[in-house]
Amino acid sequence: MRAWFAMRGVVVPCLTLALLLALWEAAVRGFALPVFLLPAPSRIWAEMLVMRPHLPANILATLATVALGFVASVMLAVPIAVALASSAMVARASYPLLLMTQSTPIVAIAPILVVAFGTGQLSRTMVAFLIAFFPLLVSTVTGLLAVPREVQDLSRSLRAGFWQDLWLVRLPSAMPFVFSGLKVAITLSVIGAVVAEFVTANAGLGYLITQSTAFFNTPMAFVAVILLAAMGISLFGLVVLVERLFFPWSARAGRPEAR
Repeated sequence: MRAWFAMRGVVVPCLTLALLLALWEAAVRGFALPVFLLPAPSRIWAEMLVMRPHLPANILATLATVALGFVASVMLAVPIAVALASSAMVARASYPLLLMTQSTPIVAIAPILVVAFGTGQLSRTMVAFLIAFFPLLVSTVTGLLAVPREVQDLSRSLRAGFWQDLWLVRLPSAMPFVFSGLKVAITLSVIGAVVAEFVTANAGLGYLITQSTAFFNTPMAFVAVILLAAMGISLFGLVVLVERLFFPWSARAGRPEAR
């Protein structure tokens, strides 16, 4: 029975997608829509086959920006979250500044970062980092502050030091929140990488979109968008896989039946 439900969870979405693609193809052909306005799925597939030799380099360029921005957000968000959760004074002093940086549209910041850090990889990484940093920070702080009161009392009664309490009690308890933030951050890193490539890049899927739309090559733009969607889904699934393999209690806590 479980195998049937698992198979149904794959088959039904695939059939739905196939039906939507068929309707899309039929609508484009039936209304004779021009290719530059809305290409048919078959035309997009043909364009992907034509551009296949050039796609891996652009995929890797975008993936590098995503990975660097995501890793930077993790390395900074978690320590800052620990500081914010451990000190009310630090939280009061830092939160307004952090909120201000998050409230500023990333599209407005990107050109300034290019001026400040140049047109290379660093400026693109900064854009991906900034868009992924705040959600991960907020989720981690929330998790660190959501440790049950009885668990905190038990830790104090055992005279656990700050680092023991953090490593053995607070971080394990906060893992469901941390991974919720990681899942949001990895998808936002893809968005940040594309925004950065819109501003400054000579390779990448965002660069392909700007170049193809400039020459009304809409099928190529759709190819890049589809690859970006596949990249976001794959990276999200990778974070889920890491959670299930290395933090199974976090994965169980995140399921609806576990609540």
